[in-house]
Amino acid sequence: MKNKYLALIFLFLVAIFVQAQEDGRQLLRGTVLYRNVNVPNENVINITTEDATITDEDGDFAIPVKAGDELAFTSINYSLEIVKVTEAMIQKNRLVVEVNEKVTQLDEVVVSPENQDRFIKMQNEEFKKHDYGIDRSTEVENIATPQMISGMKNGLNFVNIFKALAKTNKNNTTETRPKLKLSEVLRQVYDDEFFVVDLKIPQDKIGEFLLYVDEAVPAQSLLKKTNEFELIDFLVNESKSYREELDAQK
Repeated sequence: MKNKYLALIFLFLVAIFVQAQEDGRQLLRGTVLYRNVNVPNENVINITTEDATITDEDGDFAIPVKAGDELAFTSINYSLEIVKVTEAMIQKNRLVVEVNEKVTQLDEVVVSPENQDRFIKMQNEEFKKHDYGIDRSTEVENIATPQMISGMKNGLNFVNIFKALAKTNKNNTTETRPKLKLSEVLRQVYDDEFFVVDLKIPQDKIGEFLLYVDEAVPAQSLLKKTNEFELIDFLVNESKSYREELDAQK
């Protein structure tokens, strides 16, 4: 049984290598760390190609890339990091990414109507601008997009991340898993601050709100959205409806 499992892994890696060669991509190897400790089971997603893998028990990964691709590193416990692949990374074939723990304890914040209005009225073009900063210390070359408003990531292609995670979920042959839910991806991509500050959801109600969102929209309908701005607009509207229901229950 073990030999059969190893053979399947080998065939899978061969298939990835062949596909990568056909589209000009090659395997980029790397490690995900948190405070110099290896991070296992971190999702590593090529947002450009919608391919994904996960880090092994040593925090190591390998994924097909070419210069210009964007890699997203996501998990429940760590904040999203986005890295833009460069020729230098490909030549080194060694990428070390440092992730940060998600913020679960928030300082008291005040959200005014003006902040909410400004949030809703933002133009779609603003989500496409990138302002990358390069950490050139030792082996680490981590390029992360800055936060634009609280927990929202500038330029994030949420739809491609969702597609890639859905593929990973579908390709897992060890067990039959239910379809990926919108809430599962939202929880990986956004910190609590996004829900509390931007969507005005009480922190202790975030989980309940995510279930509310799952019931409000089938996950597959998300794939019809063309960019994150449409998703954010949808979440703003759903958060208003949810808060109205909470108020009605009081």
